[in-house]
Amino acid sequence: VQLQASGGGLVLAGGSLRLSCTASGSRYNVNSADWYRQAPGKQRELVAGVSSGGSTTYADSVKGRFTISRGNAKNTVYLQMNRLKPEDTAVYYCNANLGGPGRLPKNLWGRGTLVTVSS
Repeated sequence: VQLQASGGGLVLAGGSLRLSCTASGSRYNVNSADWYRQAPGKQRELVAGVSSGGSTTYADSVKGRFTISRGNAKNTVYLQMNRLKPEDTAVYYCNANLGGPGRLPKNLWGRGTLVTVSS
């Protein structure tokens, strides 16, 4: 099983992007997941998370602009990013706890996807 993050790109300030984090192969579900980001010269920070029960948390800097959600297929988590700002520019990573019927639990990191917001 692999965790694949995608959806990054270049966008103007005020625009939107949707990132996807998908567990591929071996029929794993995403039980809970977090999105992190790391800007150049800065430490990785937690942006948003969704628990196995569906509770969500957000960094103060993205509250009201970003939304984390699950896909209907249970193996994908999304991060909808609206009203993007130049300071949102970073490499975004997903981290997920995976599981499923007959599957050993796994915690995986996806490869980062670059989000660049130009002013």
